[in-house]
Amino acid sequence: MENQQNQKKQNQEPDLNQLLKVRREKLAELQQAGSDPFQITKYDVTVHSMDVKEHYSEWEGKEVSIAGRMMSKRVMGKASFCNIQDLKGNIQCYVARDDLGEDAYKGFKKMDIGDIVGIQGIVFTTKMGEISVHAKSMVLLSKSLQILPEKYHGLTNTDMRYRQRYVDLIMNPEVKDTFIKRSQIIKEIRNFLDGRGFMEVETPMLVSNAGGAAARPFETHYNALDEDVKLRISLELYLKRLIVGGLERVYEIGRVFRNEGVDTRHNPEFTLMELYQAYTDYEGMMELTESMFRYLAEKVCGSAVISYNGVVIDMAKPFERITMIDAVKKYAGVDFAQVKSDEEAKALAKEHHVEFEERHKKGDIISLFFEEFCEEHMIQPTFVMDHPIEISPLTKKKPSNPELVERFELFIYGREMCNAYSELNDPIDQRARFAAQEEAFAAGDEEANHTDEDFLNALEIGMPPTGGIGYGIDRLVMLLTDSQAIRDVLLFPTMKSLEK
Repeated sequence: MENQQNQKKQNQEPDLNQLLKVRREKLAELQQAGSDPFQITKYDVTVHSMDVKEHYSEWEGKEVSIAGRMMSKRVMGKASFCNIQDLKGNIQCYVARDDLGEDAYKGFKKMDIGDIVGIQGIVFTTKMGEISVHAKSMVLLSKSLQILPEKYHGLTNTDMRYRQRYVDLIMNPEVKDTFIKRSQIIKEIRNFLDGRGFMEVETPMLVSNAGGAAARPFETHYNALDEDVKLRISLELYLKRLIVGGLERVYEIGRVFRNEGVDTRHNPEFTLMELYQAYTDYEGMMELTESMFRYLAEKVCGSAVISYNGVVIDMAKPFERITMIDAVKKYAGVDFAQVKSDEEAKALAKEHHVEFEERHKKGDIISLFFEEFCEEHMIQPTFVMDHPIEISPLTKKKPSNPELVERFELFIYGREMCNAYSELNDPIDQRARFAAQEEAFAAGDEEANHTDEDFLNALEIGMPPTGGIGYGIDRLVMLLTDSQAIRDVLLFPTMKSLEK
């Protein structure tokens, strides 16, 4: 069977090569005739396909100019049809020799699927009831020298869809819709935050100390200064400096870089949004988050009740709230409120087959229990609150329990959607937390934070009580577009080189 497939492939390859050769020959003929499409610099488009279809009564009988890629063609003697795809959709065009003229019609008949054309004509409806454009003139704007796949979405090699996203966008309208919706989501985030008095800012991507998150950074060398620098893993520490400087509500949407693996929910470079608001706490961040998610769902999806992977997600009702310790008690049957020592916590981990490292403390093990037993149950929007201090080096302690901090993560469909704190603004406490992180790094934790002296200096100048939060924009887009993998919402996801 395999030999037959290989033989079939070999038989097809000369045909493909011949087709590619014919396309180049057509281009050469056009160039020799003084009609090189690549010499055309502009074409005035007056309307897009879906605008004509959705507002037909306004366009019927009027002259329009459309431009796009020819996706199909039916030549029938003196009159033919073709289908043109543009940004918003596609539209049928009726092309007749008597309207175009003999030479132009011959040129149309030589055009290939994939060519980009401009068509000027009159909007009408065919006898079959299809809204169309009756072409009066046509110009070839770009010659396609490759062959478009007949049914790209049906290819088993989905890897190629990510590598050649440009072809994926051409062949799969739903893919284009996802990325149009992604743009809309980011636009509406800005609208929401602007309405609450936030200011959008930009902070450095190349930093000497990549802090603010538990992740390994990418490292590079700055030749002009002869210094090693890192790509940022977070936006946090610079945005907090701006809070110190008196910019009371700031946010940034930008790329961050983490030297980690690739899976359905992780990409080494991804889009993060962080925002910080002076004079509020993590309760204020919960209200903002719940309101923003509900607003985005209504604006982008038309309803706060959406479907994700066949599961109804209800963002219309108040989000659930549970502490991390209560969640572990509920789903793992272990009450860490009664656990008094690191040794006791490790014994429980062994008993429940939860893997840990010797350097881990009680708080680390609570987090491991949560990941193992609880995350998968957080289907409806749920705020998981009050994390152990060991896993929260930049967060204020809870006054009622100094082993915990005022932090929450929002989970939807078992996935973390954001991470928020009542921000630590005590420079003495922060220095001690950094010292603990340095010890963790020395003990083998490559994702531990390092001491940032300039940030400590900013805190010593004084930062007001502040609430802060970070959102994974890509996961949010996955949720609102019903996409199952992060690669489906990244135009150009990280891929292993084909040369390796």
